[in-house]
Amino acid sequence: MLQKVHQHFIIYKPYGYLSQFINNQTKRTNKKLLGDLFDVPADTMAIGRLDEKSEGLLLLTTDGKTSEFIRSSKVEKEYYAQVDGLITSNSIEKLKNGVEIGIEGAVYLTKPCEAKILTEIPIFEERSKKVRDDRHGPTSWLSITLREGKFRQVRKMTAVVGLPTLRLIRVRIGSIKLDTMKPAEIIELEENFEV
Repeated sequence: MLQKVHQHFIIYKPYGYLSQFINNQTKRTNKKLLGDLFDVPADTMAIGRLDEKSEGLLLLTTDGKTSEFIRSSKVEKEYYAQVDGLITSNSIEKLKNGVEIGIEGAVYLTKPCEAKILTEIPIFEERSKKVRDDRHGPTSWLSITLREGKFRQVRKMTAVVGLPTLRLIRVRIGSIKLDTMKPAEIIELEENFEV
């Protein structure tokens, strides 16, 4: 019996798209889906999710084992977040040590993580919807690296320390980086790629 050859892709998920290829819901028929942008094999799945307002690196695969490994705590996921206000060393320490967020009606203490202030503003393509007007006060950027992925976790974490997230971009999954990819770009990976 021949072993199935799996396919793997990295994409730059643009703002405003759901991390799915087909819409199984009757209430949200007007949502933009990845299937509108990318033509991939029918059994392709997104590994983890980025919510509709989040952007950046997303891995796709036809292999359930690969998906399970990458979603595990063995693989780091790094995000750049533009937040409302100026980040302090105190707020970074709180994020690093873990904060309490709400998950499915319960209080969850996030695991310790890496967090740092980005002293240089990262350069990304303009978003389809403006982040906000500069007259509303200062914004700043931070990097946060997690080994877990609860629903809207980064947004909830920054909000808890008084820094609501305005723009969220996943820039790295393990050793795979967003680098110079552009929104809606897709790259097929080797079958035996390493994370």
